[in-house]
Amino acid sequence: MTRSHMATMAVAVTAPTPVVSVKPVALEAPDRGEDLQLKISAPTTGSELPVIVLSHGFGSSLNGYGPLADFWAAHGFVVIQPTHLDSRTVGLPQDDPRTPRLWRFRVEDMKRILDQLDLLEAAVPGLSGRLDRSRIAAAGHSFGGQTAGNLLGLRVLDPMSRKEEDLSDSRIKAGVLLATAGKGGADLTPFAAEHYPFMNPSFANMTTPALVVTGDQDDSPLSVRGPEWLADPYFLSPGDKSLLTLFGAEHSLGGIAGYEVQETTDENPERVALIQRVTWAYLRHALGIEDASWTAAQKALSESTAPMGRIESKRSSQSAFGD
Repeated sequence: MTRSHMATMAVAVTAPTPVVSVKPVALEAPDRGEDLQLKISAPTTGSELPVIVLSHGFGSSLNGYGPLADFWAAHGFVVIQPTHLDSRTVGLPQDDPRTPRLWRFRVEDMKRILDQLDLLEAAVPGLSGRLDRSRIAAAGHSFGGQTAGNLLGLRVLDPMSRKEEDLSDSRIKAGVLLATAGKGGADLTPFAAEHYPFMNPSFANMTTPALVVTGDQDDSPLSVRGPEWLADPYFLSPGDKSLLTLFGAEHSLGGIAGYEVQETTDENPERVALIQRVTWAYLRHALGIEDASWTAAQKALSESTAPMGRIESKRSSQSAFGD
């Protein structure tokens, strides 16, 4: 066992339980053009289960992110995964009139899930009456990180209306933003500025507690600033925030997007195991379930002789660094 693996295992988790997953579950969405397809994963035992709504990266689907969804569900969370309109499984043409608003449809997908929790709960055998609606988190990777961020208070300057709208949702109590884009404007490459005009977020109102996860080798082709760009959601937002910086990690963060998927450029099962445990511990802390696991995660990384990353945190009493 390597030293880094020992540090990962020091982040103790509850014993895994069997998981039941149901897919696809369809929610009617006439304003969207087609039904919203979902996957729901839940532990077969336990009550008062907290909920994570997980937004995939550009092009993925409800079938992605098994390493995270499976782990979270096996350790006490109900995980709901939508397939957004930008998914390769939808095949939306580039000239489709919905394309300029893909970012907004994603946020509406997440809110639709929150609005229809009763229906979704009933869609999973044995889940009825076992959800804790007071403990709901939003998580997302890459484009999904911006989507989850909108529910936390991140605002996007809409390229069509030229307005910034508050799309935050008080039902979301915490977030996990994985490899999420930073500031727009001059920080974007010319390609990104031309093709992704919605990549102009403001973090000044993103007050909901969140864990931001970045890789120090995630040199995005969308920004001229390098890997530090993806830490903007932490440094430029107010409120209680934590930052997990993973050493040697690229955009796939070791392989969170799926098991042995082609897009993973930095496959590292130990890194994925660390992310599983740290995000789980953080959410239990941020949702008010228990703090001991999060304290242990911070201690494990700070005391490791071969750390795979570092955790830093700031409290709401501290001001943000501007936006």
